[in-house]
Amino acid sequence: MCTYSRPSNQLKATRSPIIHTSIKNIKRTQQMLRHTISNMDRWQNRVAVVTGASSGIGSAIVVDLVNAGLIVVGLARRVERVKELQKLVPAGRRDKLIPIQCDVGNEASVKAAFDAIEQQLGGIDILINNAGTLQDGRLVDMPISQVQQTVQTNIMGIVMCTQRAFASMKKRNFDGHVVLINSILGHKLFGPTPDVAPQINMYPPSKHAVTAMTEIYRQEFMGLGTRIKITSISPGIVDTEILPDGVREAVQQTMLKAEDVAQAVHFALATPPHMQVHEMIIKPVGELF
Repeated sequence: MCTYSRPSNQLKATRSPIIHTSIKNIKRTQQMLRHTISNMDRWQNRVAVVTGASSGIGSAIVVDLVNAGLIVVGLARRVERVKELQKLVPAGRRDKLIPIQCDVGNEASVKAAFDAIEQQLGGIDILINNAGTLQDGRLVDMPISQVQQTVQTNIMGIVMCTQRAFASMKKRNFDGHVVLINSILGHKLFGPTPDVAPQINMYPPSKHAVTAMTEIYRQEFMGLGTRIKITSISPGIVDTEILPDGVREAVQQTMLKAEDVAQAVHFALATPPHMQVHEMIIKPVGELF
């Protein structure tokens, strides 16, 4: 049998470009990672507005962004609870958290809050649309006023706040970021339980609307000549006040924490200017749906 061995100098010549390319790729990846990690620097002392800031996911986002070096306006109906969050940030940054009373479902309240933000801080650079509501009841027989409240908060609240934030960003020619806190229920529904009528009524339809709105906003932001980013973050079940007791009991410990969602927001904001996280779905390990 005849065998052929490539001369060692040819072997080196063949392998060297591959090794060189691999090293270049590794270095490029490391540079990208460092760039992403450090990219929160461009948000230092920029103004982030967080709706629904008095509890749960909103509170966690507020604390994280203040600690990351941003000026954060916490909007909530229960504004006194936003003030309590100042105890959770370093003393030297407590003045960077600005609580403002606002009901995002009320047009006059939204106007007053955003007027105050622009007068005091000059504009809005980031908007986190987090405020949401889940009412007890079934669509077939619940009070219409409660159905309307869900639509007004979960859909129209986003529309009204985003209009003001977008106008501020575009007027100043600033490449800002709008984040919509969506839900896994904005993509699919739980399977039915025999002989049980669910009581999540308008919540999933309102979140499906948020999923569609995300793409509408992306197209509008692009079509109007801006580089403003839009991101939808859809968590699975999160252990917050809004979670019905029955669901909490059913899933037991298979839940996300509010801080997990805040980390997802942080990641989306830290992406480089050319990169947009359009939709992020995060689920607790072991979730059954």
